Amino acid sequence: MSHPLVAMPSSHATSLQGRVSDAEWNARVELAAAYRLYASFGWDDLVFTHISCRVPGENGHFLINPYGYLFDEITASSLVKVDYQGRKVADSPHDVNPAGFTIHSAVHAARPDAHCVMHAHSINGCAVSAQAEGLLPLSQQSLFVLASLAYHDYEGVALNDDEKPRLVEHLGNRTFMMLRNHGLLTVGASVADAFLAMYIFEAACMIQVRALSGGVPITPIGSDVLAGIAAQAQQVTHGLGGALAWPGLLRRLDRIDPGFRL
Repeated sequence: MSHPLVAMPSSHATSLQGRVSDAEWNARVELAAAYRLYASFGWDDLVFTHISCRVPGENGHFLINPYGYLFDEITASSLVKVDYQGRKVADSPHDVNPAGFTIHSAVHAARPDAHCVMHAHSINGCAVSAQAEGLLPLSQQSLFVLASLAYHDYEGVALNDDEKPRLVEHLGNRTFMMLRNHGLLTVGASVADAFLAMYIFEAACMIQVRALSGGVPITPIGSDVLAGIAAQAQQVTHGLGGALAWPGLLRRLDRIDPGFRL
């Protein structure tokens, strides 16, 4: 018997394709893909983290995961549309995690450019978030993050609206934020941009954990190199940002896990 909180995933569930705008449907497909990719890369924490994106053309509405679904179960149609208070604004049998919309609504409301907000409790990210010096300049990946990195101290499970002003103040106009003793957060103008940012962030943390565990002296990268890294990042992605890698990631999902499109 299923718990009343969770309507179990079903291959026979009604698809929302054709019942929402084309723009919303495309956003749903991309966000569902991001959830499946989280699971594929091992960044998911059972059902306890979140990715959200704005609903195009709808002021103050965004999509977020149905609480109780594993990330590899999420589909485009199962995503829940909510407002900035976490209230459902479209029919859905699913609930959402209150800690999810506390963090995400704060960022979406404060950053009009943040169309997608990603949060992860990844093991490496949480490990580095507990280290006093935070992210160190030990790898090329770390430099891309350090060029636009903020920190926010842990205040407990994110249920308190009083935390929102501090969270958005600390984030400012940056792309990456390390939530101390908690995990990682990225924002982007698209799902693709936010995902690429999270990929680089988690990779930098993984490299740091492994480098510091090696038992030999480490060699930090000099601050003079960091100064020019933002321009170099534009060159690496041909100015496309996450859009350079995103089509390939969708092709991978279509080969191994196409159910996200339902």
